[in-house]
Amino acid sequence: MRLALGAWLLMSLSAAGAEMPLRFVVPDSWAMPMIQLERGRPTQGILHDVMVSLATQVGVPAEFHVLPRARVQNAMEHGEVDVRCYAAQSWQPNQSCDYIWSIPLWTQPDVLISRPAPFILVVPAQLPRQSIGTVHGYSYPTLQPLFDTGRLLREDARNQEQVLEKLQAGRYRYAVSNQWTLDWFNQRLLPDRQLQGVAVLQVQSVGCYVRNDPKVPVQRILRTLLQMKMSGEIDDIIRLYVGGEPAKP
Repeated sequence: MRLALGAWLLMSLSAAGAEMPLRFVVPDSWAMPMIQLERGRPTQGILHDVMVSLATQVGVPAEFHVLPRARVQNAMEHGEVDVRCYAAQSWQPNQSCDYIWSIPLWTQPDVLISRPAPFILVVPAQLPRQSIGTVHGYSYPTLQPLFDTGRLLREDARNQEQVLEKLQAGRYRYAVSNQWTLDWFNQRLLPDRQLQGVAVLQVQSVGCYVRNDPKVPVQRILRTLLQMKMSGEIDDIIRLYVGGEPAKP
């Protein structure tokens, strides 16, 4: 009886001391090089590698929750997930819960792109009325006034890679992409087939935010992200997938 009681006590203490997994939310609209989803699970990519390394250094398992983009913020607010990465405060102006933000970790330009052609800088406001390739649920502040007035039309795809595939296939003349995805997509194309940027629409500094909950090791997470950025680890991960020198936040 004493042995059984002692075993039960040890198991109880171990369970109490074990920390819960760090639950990351992953929008299903992400594509490489940000993240690769296979059968609904992340397997590789810049953000996958950053999140796995973060959880490992914090000392807890990483747990990924892949959700439609429209459900991401709701999941954060209801405590279903703990950390959201690759986000900007301007994207969540009406946050109703208590969050703590990391330092800016990445800088990503949104670029208007076209198929290969003699290079000409494009002024979006001067384009004739036409469809522009976009991702469902993404906001494009520079183009929004043109969408609101019908000067330009959104043609949404499920993720960024599909937007570029449709542009390459000639579904529209122009699309919007972040620089990472454009660089990744062009790596598999011959130089004369590569898509090209014709206008920088906006440049956004993005990072991660964490639910301010006593059950979540918030300060340890934020300190680890700072260390990963200052040590160059995050920039090394970016170079692994897209090469070159990452833009500075």
